[in-house]
Amino acid sequence: MPSLLGICGSLRRASLNRALLRAVGETLPAGVTLTLYDSLDLPIFSSDLPEPPAVSALKAAIAAADGVIFGVPEYNYSIPGGLKNALDWISRPPATSPMRGKPIGLVGAATGMSGTIRAQLHMRQILIYSDAPCMSQPEVLIPRAQERFDADGKLIEPTTRELLTRYGVAFEAFVARHRA
Repeated sequence: MPSLLGICGSLRRASLNRALLRAVGETLPAGVTLTLYDSLDLPIFSSDLPEPPAVSALKAAIAAADGVIFGVPEYNYSIPGGLKNALDWISRPPATSPMRGKPIGLVGAATGMSGTIRAQLHMRQILIYSDAPCMSQPEVLIPRAQERFDADGKLIEPTTRELLTRYGVAFEAFVARHRA
């Protein structure tokens, strides 16, 4: 059964996207696991620098996973700078990037009405460089997320749980197709 890695694009501990990734993990099919990667607190990318240990650890975690699900917040109609910075680090060098060919899923939660649609579109554009296949359907673009999670970050809204259950089944199949 697939072992998945969840990466939250927000550095905030109380992030709605971190809560969403935990809810994805709770709704995955039996036998499929999701491990949350804890931090994208990395130095600013520069090809003049040697690869920092935190980047090596992130690359190793991605390489070990059968698939990666990104929790994508939307900041100013795009992805957060920390997430873009992490993608810059892990995409280098291109020939040996652990993202190359890795099945990717995107989910996103926002307090507004767009549900991170713009950020996810940008993320898909960025992933083209890494030649990482990204699942298209079902989309998880959660608007008004503060109404769907309680103060402790627990998912309380049943239709969102149903969507995440469908998403987990689809992502397991997507990973299986790309591992074959």
